[in-house]
Amino acid sequence: MTTGTDTAAPAVLPVAAPVPAVEVRESAPPPRPAAPGAGTAGRRPARQPLRAVGRRLRALSVRSAAILALLAVWETAPRLGLADPTFLPPVSEVAAAWWELLGNGQLGRHTWASLIRSFGGFGIAVLVAVPLGLLIGWYRPVAALLGPLLEVFRNTAALALLPVFVLLLGIGETSKVSIVVYACVWPILLNTISAVGNADPTLVRLARSMDLSTPRLFQKVILPASVPAVFTGIRLAGAVSILVLVAAEMIGAKAGLGYLINASQFNFAIPQMYAGIVTISAIGVAFNQLLVTIERRLSTWRVPS
Repeated sequence: MTTGTDTAAPAVLPVAAPVPAVEVRESAPPPRPAAPGAGTAGRRPARQPLRAVGRRLRALSVRSAAILALLAVWETAPRLGLADPTFLPPVSEVAAAWWELLGNGQLGRHTWASLIRSFGGFGIAVLVAVPLGLLIGWYRPVAALLGPLLEVFRNTAALALLPVFVLLLGIGETSKVSIVVYACVWPILLNTISAVGNADPTLVRLARSMDLSTPRLFQKVILPASVPAVFTGIRLAGAVSILVLVAAEMIGAKAGLGYLINASQFNFAIPQMYAGIVTISAIGVAFNQLLVTIERRLSTWRVPS
């Protein structure tokens, strides 16, 4: 027997069983197909060297286009009657004369004599002018004292003093080498003085604040900053050394490219004369390129613009 109203028992919900954790693994992406023509790791594709060679060939063709055009005009102008072939022979005849001079040893003998004189005088000028320019440029009172005298000698043509050198030193090798030294000293000296005087004053003050001695200051600050301007003077002196020597050899010499050109003109051997001129031009271009290469090696610290 029940009392009062019947109370229904609360319903009990079933508890769900815990779901086990499933580890989700990220699948690796499928391997990419190898590019056609690709080699092993670290090996450049075969097309890269070919493209580099192609770029170099295009650059070489652009640089040599003007030279090839000049040679074409030189060859065709005498043959078409635009120039007298007696005084301007075609370049093919000049090349044949150059090869003949090379074969009989005359070109080698004259070239060697000129190179010894020119490079000897040029080397002496560099050894004298660079240290002297550094000293004059560093000590301002010395530069102010010697400035007018340097300007006088700078504007005195070397060939104008050739008779003086011949009278004082004779007509031998000493006078020819001395005239080359005189002509080469001034562009190197004046450019070196200007380079030292235009050194960055901020860097100089910073170096002095670090208590650097004068030799260390020159080594770390002055010399690296002066390399471009000094080599500008050295390159100018390299061209001057060949030009002045050739003119000196035309006046008094028994060997050398200047003597070869003068003797060929006197004997009316015009192709041989042009062969000597071409040889001088080739030596000048090669020497300038050598100096440019040395300058780049000494200026590796510079940031390319």
